[in-house]
Amino acid sequence: MPFVRKFYTSDTHFNHANILHMQPRPFSTIDEHDDHLIARWNAVVGEHDVVYHLGDFALGLNDPARIREIFARLNGRKLLVYGNHDVRRDGDLHPTILDLDWAARPEAIMFVKDEGQHVVLSHYAQRAWQGHAKGHWHFYGHAHGKLQSLGRSRDIGVDMPDVDFTPRTFRELTKGMLDV
Repeated sequence: MPFVRKFYTSDTHFNHANILHMQPRPFSTIDEHDDHLIARWNAVVGEHDVVYHLGDFALGLNDPARIREIFARLNGRKLLVYGNHDVRRDGDLHPTILDLDWAARPEAIMFVKDEGQHVVLSHYAQRAWQGHAKGHWHFYGHAHGKLQSLGRSRDIGVDMPDVDFTPRTFRELTKGMLDV
């Protein structure tokens, strides 16, 4: 059995041209953006690794072939904690998102253990999360670097300077925060 690593990422916004200006992100076109994020992902994630994506995987979900093509190019077993852009207006998961080959059905929140630590995963930041008083960690997205970390809670989205559009490990994300 190969060694399996766990990675975390959020807010890739594949196929979302407006994200280039909203953030802004330093790419001329959405194709350049998507290719760069795919290359960064595949540079660190191996075939058997696990990637927890904390929401807003893609936009333009009315182009399922494009979203499937992007998804298929990404290494690893992918799990989704869905975000606001992964659901329809009625709150149900978008069919394009549901039809992707996720390792498990997308969830609103997940609880994992990594490096012997408990981690609460959600798209949205929580100021009090399950186990926070017991030293559990909390990773979130959605804020695009505009919400300050608090204790063991942090934004792990691709727009964070230390993330640099690349899925990161627990150790990388928690380095310098507190002793693990």
